[in-house]
Amino acid sequence: MRKKNLISILFVSLFMYACAYIVVPDLEETNPNTATSRGWTAQVTNIGQSDAGDLHIDITIRNETNDWSAMKAVAGKPATLTASDGTRTNCETVFIGTGGHRLAPGFQMRGYTAGTKTDPVTQLIYVECAGAQAAAGSKLSIEISYVTGEYNYYYPENNKVEQTLELDLDQVAGDLTYPIAEPIENLILQSDIQITALSDMIITLVDTQRTDTGLQFTWQSFNPSDYALSARIGIPPVIGEDGIIYGFYVSPDRATAPTAPAGKTAEWTTEVLVPQDVKGLYILLSVESKKLRLFVNYAVDISEK
Repeated sequence: MRKKNLISILFVSLFMYACAYIVVPDLEETNPNTATSRGWTAQVTNIGQSDAGDLHIDITIRNETNDWSAMKAVAGKPATLTASDGTRTNCETVFIGTGGHRLAPGFQMRGYTAGTKTDPVTQLIYVECAGAQAAAGSKLSIEISYVTGEYNYYYPENNKVEQTLELDLDQVAGDLTYPIAEPIENLILQSDIQITALSDMIITLVDTQRTDTGLQFTWQSFNPSDYALSARIGIPPVIGEDGIIYGFYVSPDRATAPTAPAGKTAEWTTEVLVPQDVKGLYILLSVESKKLRLFVNYAVDISEK
């Protein structure tokens, strides 16, 4: 009997000891559909023809969710062009979305980096409708989904919302300002800001340099703890005054900075391909904060570069 009791005690002790190292994901969710949220909105910026002679509609998308958000068209769902008489045409070519990136609230964009690392291309945002024309009174509807808030590795689709974008083709916008459509107080950080990461580590952008192919960022982490730690910020992209997000989307948990010894700092660099003539840039930064694999988003002003 004593042997059985001892085995039971050892089992419980080992279980409790193991549980001390289990990371429990946060199940809390917030409601992105606040009273002032309009979700995502879109504007037609140009109507023309593709090389194949199809109706081509250039579009700018704008984050009006009041939070950081990533958006994309629903896979397999064509856009719908509706004429004034109710006639509907399916538009199979749909390039709508943020390319996986989270965009700051109040920002708008018109394209992102796609392709491959060896052959990157700029994917503009547009819809094409084969054999159609944009007659007066035509409207375009696009099924999208989006997520808002911090990026949770364990639950990447927290706060997922489905929405239909409705565009009036009679209203073509011109002279839009990128990337900030509506300034939001205290949203933009200056480049010398110190950001608190997981375990109270301090992340600092210590240098930004233009290179032949883009930008190189030098980052520093200070570790105030008694144990060696590392920080995760991924490979941050940038968005400029042309409304394009430059940099392939990479989940921010995939790239780990060098380990900073206890009470000391570590430095590392990240790079992003950006044309030399693109100005007015902001870094779209995700920093692991609060707990493992939870990333808080920051917009960092590097427009002087």
